[in-house]
Amino acid sequence: MSGWVLATVLTVAALAALIVLGKAPCKSWEAIAAALVFGLAGFAYQARPELSGAPKQPEAAQGKVGTGLVTVRQQLAGEGSIASNRWTVTADALTRQGAFGDAAGFLLGAIEENPRDSQAWLALANNLVGHADGALTPAALYAFRKASEADPNAAGPPFFLGLALIQNGRPEQGRTLWAQLLARAPAAAPWRAGLTERLALLNQLMAQDNQVPAGR
Repeated sequence: MSGWVLATVLTVAALAALIVLGKAPCKSWEAIAAALVFGLAGFAYQARPELSGAPKQPEAAQGKVGTGLVTVRQQLAGEGSIASNRWTVTADALTRQGAFGDAAGFLLGAIEENPRDSQAWLALANNLVGHADGALTPAALYAFRKASEADPNAAGPPFFLGLALIQNGRPEQGRTLWAQLLARAPAAAPWRAGLTERLALLNQLMAQDNQVPAGR
């Protein structure tokens, strides 16, 4: 059985199990199906089932990345040390351990409880990127978009989407998002200085990359 067929079969089987065996309520079927389809879309977008598995980052390194994601997200949102939603609190703890896939599962619970929870959508987007070893998958892009729609004034979605774009070789698009965010940032925003520094460094690096060596 090919990797694509196997992935599709597992997706359908998982949905059936959650609905029949797990006795999921009818109102949650759409959210469950969407989550599984997003996962399948991510597989179709980046998977290479004919190749052997790629090595994963060491757990310690993933934990450091996860801790940074949670800390910066909370700083941008002004939430303090932890989120208030019980699902997000648990997800953040898993993210800090580098368990991005498990964290994403808990965040689906937060989104089902409140589809307008911008921070839950943003945390989901970040965990999907982390689970994909930094790749900006269609599922992550969807979650970033939903986070922005839920709270158009939030600083987190454009910052993290810009970061993901830069990491995925699209620095111009990332810089545009950061510049737009800085332009509308309140003067007293505690994260404004940090964003200014990051944007200046990005501009410097991009200028260096675009320089043509003398004599050419």
